Parts: sequence; C-alpha cells; structure tokens
Amino acid sequence: MKKNVLKLGLFSMILLGMVSCKNKEKEMADKRISELESFVDSLKVVSAEDREANWGKISEDFETKNTNAKDALEGLDQDSKTKSQEKLDASNARYDEYKVAALAKPVVEPVKPNSSQILRDRLFGAGKIGNDMSFAWVNKDNILKVYDNFFQSYKDNKANFTREDYDEIKLMYEALDSRKNTVEKEGLSSEDNRKIAVIKVKLAPMFKLNRIGAKSRENQEAKE
Repeated sequence: MKKNVLKLGLFSMILLGMVSCKNKEKEMADKRISELESFVDSLKVVSAEDREANWGKISEDFETKNTNAKDALEGLDQDSKTKSQEKLDASNARYDEYKVAALAKPVVEPVKPNSSQILRDRLFGAGKIGNDMSFAWVNKDNILKVYDNFFQSYKDNKANFTREDYDEIKLMYEALDSRKNTVEKEGLSSEDNRKIAVIKVKLAPMFKLNRIGAKSRENQEAKE
C-alpha cells in the first residue's frame, strides 16, 4: 500500500512538472507572438517615408522576432500551435503589406517633350531661349553667328516644320530682330550688320513660301 502511494505521488509530481512545462511553453509562445504583433502594429504610426528610409533595420528586427515566435511554437500541443500559428500568419500578412509599400518603386511619369522648346533648341541651341523669348545673351560680338546658325538650322529642318512651327519661328525671329535693334546701339559693326541684312533678305521669301507649303501639305493630309 505504501509503495502504491509513493508511486502515485511520484506520478503526480511528474505530471505536474509536465503541465508546468507546457504552461511555460505556452506562456513563452504567447509572449513571443505578442512581441511580434506589437512590433508590426507599431509600423502603422511610422510615416511611409521613414519606413522606406529605415527598411533595412525594420526588416532585420522583424526577422528576429518572427523567428523567435516560430521557434516558440514547436513545443506546443496541436490545438495551441494551430491557434498561435493563425496569429503568426496574420502578423506576417500585415508586415508583407508594409514591405510591398516600402520597397515599391515610385512610378515616374515620363516628361512629355515641349514641342515649342524643342523648336527653340533646334534653332538657337539647347537652353538658349525659354518661354520669355529673351535674347539678352545676344550681343554685338555673337549676333551675326546667332543669325547664321538660325538660318542654317532653318534650311536643314524646313521640310519638317508644321504651320504652327512656322508661327512660333516667326515670333522668335521677330524677337531676335528686336534684340538686333538694341545691339546696333551697342556698337554692332557695319560689316556684321551688312551680313545680317543679307541673311534676312534670303530668309524672308523662303519663310513665306515654306509656310504656304506647310499649310497646303497639312490640308492635303487632312483630306486623306
């Protein structure tokens, strides 16, 4: 009888030890999962910019907490493990949403070329003329070259100009002429002035005929 009592007492102690161990494992698993959930929830209050800038550290901390939580599930009974795994999966899903947003490349809309600016760059050089049509950079020393480059570029591209292009060219040409009036008073040489006059004589009838041709071409294309 005494031996039976001793055996029963020993079995009870072993059973209590097992129960205590299981409870500790459950508590540890709950703790690890709670730490993971709190970490993921904390990302909500972090701005998107800060998440993106610090994603390396965020990812490192998450992996550590996620691994700890997974390891803590190993010693649980099947029912507890299933419930804990559901919580773990939910935290991982929320984390993945933040990850996708942080690592997504921003969509950059292609800048549509400004046809007017392309035309200005083609005739006078890249960045020389803006919307203000200012020719302040033109002076007595370079104005002949500006006229000459303009005329040469015009001849090279005249077949590709539209009627709208010709209207834009006319405005630029008039603005350049206006600048020439100022430059003449600043010491433009007679020789350069004479050469510019020759260019203008050549350009005037050419411009008129080319614009008419562009208009006729566009009308014909519209009919087709």
